[in-house]
Amino acid sequence: MARNSKQTGKAAAKAASKVLRGNYSAAAKKAAGSALSQTPKRGK
Repeated sequence: MARNSKQTGKAAAKAASKVLRGNYSAAAKKAAGSALSQTPKRGK
């Protein structure tokens, strides 16, 4: 499977982590997790 090389911006990552912590639907959490998996790794 081809890896998506696009990375999620800081603001989008912040919103996604808010969704993961909050009381949102499973579909929203799945999308947020997918977005977070594309964020640049810290410390590199």
